[in-house]
Amino acid sequence: MSRIDEIRERLRAEPRRFVVTGAAGFIGSHLTEQLLRLGQGVVGLDNFATGTRENLAETLSDLSAPELARFRFIEGDIRSADTCAGAVKDADVVLHQAALASVPRSMKDPRSTHSANVDGFVNVLLAAHAAGVRRVVYASSSSVYGDETAQPKTEARIGRPLSPYAATKLIDEIYAGTFRRTHGVASVGLRYFNVFGPRQDPAGPYAAVIPRWVENVLKGAPCVVFGDGSASRDFCFINNVVQANLLAACTPEQEMVHEVFNVACGARTTLLELFAAIRAGAMRHQPGAERATLQFASERAGDIPHSFASIDRAREDLGYEPSHDVARGMNETIAWYAPRVARALRSNTDANAHLDANLGANIDNVSLEARSS
Repeated sequence: MSRIDEIRERLRAEPRRFVVTGAAGFIGSHLTEQLLRLGQGVVGLDNFATGTRENLAETLSDLSAPELARFRFIEGDIRSADTCAGAVKDADVVLHQAALASVPRSMKDPRSTHSANVDGFVNVLLAAHAAGVRRVVYASSSSVYGDETAQPKTEARIGRPLSPYAATKLIDEIYAGTFRRTHGVASVGLRYFNVFGPRQDPAGPYAAVIPRWVENVLKGAPCVVFGDGSASRDFCFINNVVQANLLAACTPEQEMVHEVFNVACGARTTLLELFAAIRAGAMRHQPGAERATLQFASERAGDIPHSFASIDRAREDLGYEPSHDVARGMNETIAWYAPRVARALRSNTDANAHLDANLGANIDNVSLEARSS
């Protein structure tokens, strides 16, 4: 039996009370759903800055009545100390996912990124300490590797941050280590590498590359790549991230030698390869996807050229083993987006047809009026 299967069995036998910050977001909603399906009590906290009510509704839509009864949602902001204190009261574990997670956003507005990612995190740590929470598992980021050139990225070697967002995640790791030493708050940091999957928002100026490209390709629209497409990433499917959080939350303290872990697949994919894979997958779902093309733009400030993770530490300490490689994860992701894009396209087509019909009728009426006058 794998380590994650052991953890799931243990949770079913001995349920715990979890707090998920950012519960209406992409990662937080998947964590919330999985925990409720495992019979856990969950308090979700979100201010809907980047998470959505639609995400939360979908998360809860297929759950049973007993599962739903174990869920409580708080609409609130982690930048409020009182809100954090109320959320973590009587909790066993906090899974901290709430953040403004965008390099370009942080370049444009570093103050808001710092406030949410650093001030908010300190509030969570203080609340966890006051409530006697057993463990805080928090989302860090591969961006902390910055200008470190070695590949693959290993946890012990990081470079200088290349964006305010990266700086906030590095500061969070420093605070977590400090609170462990000064306040006794047990914590585990997970450095996520380019997470993707269902429910990831494809819209907005700060959308991640995979959901934006998947939606565009399904529509047969062009996709913008910043640079020449040779940049590579270690893309990680959402199920792997959920697994890592459960392992980090429940692995006994004595079995964890380290406090920070990479969460990835341990493989690299260039953006050109990514586009080819998305287009090939989309063509199986949506006619016209083959019309999608790449448009090249200048590189963005703060982006790193390559990001490829070693996951040896997570394997050794946590028993982490990715269930999905990029290909399998991409198939499931495209399958989730395809019917939604198809419905949107049909809706637009119907609306245009209705508009054309009304316009035609109006033209006919104008012509009749002109002939009769």
